[in-house]
Amino acid sequence: MSGTPVAPHHVVLFDGDCGLCSRFVQLVLSRDRDDKFRFAPLQGSFATKALAPHGKDPRELTTVYVIPRQGTTSPRLLEKARAVVFILSELPGMWKLARLLSLIPTPILNAAYNLVAKVRYRLFGKPRACPAPDPSIRHRFID
Repeated sequence: MSGTPVAPHHVVLFDGDCGLCSRFVQLVLSRDRDDKFRFAPLQGSFATKALAPHGKDPRELTTVYVIPRQGTTSPRLLEKARAVVFILSELPGMWKLARLLSLIPTPILNAAYNLVAKVRYRLFGKPRACPAPDPSIRHRFID
């Protein structure tokens, strides 16, 4: 076979019915100049298949997950605050400063994450309709 090998991507599994999650995906899309990320809603079949080996339930909509370098032989699964820190630290520029949050113990980070997750629908609502991705970025969505 010829051609350039396709690098594995980081896959973000998010609540497709959450306004905050939708805004976060848009933020990542707008800053991910290196095309590192792919996105799939927790409500889709891809999330069900991807989370099963980790014993995670995609119906748990208060959690965002990241599968770093999905498609490699030993996929890890990051969740909640660790997933968000990973995503932000993979973006260029000042977003790399998010790595500093890695110094905070996971229980403390997740306590803050859980607080936001609890009030996210009240603060950010639910999208009235799922916006169709622009054709130029459609390839970045799974399901």
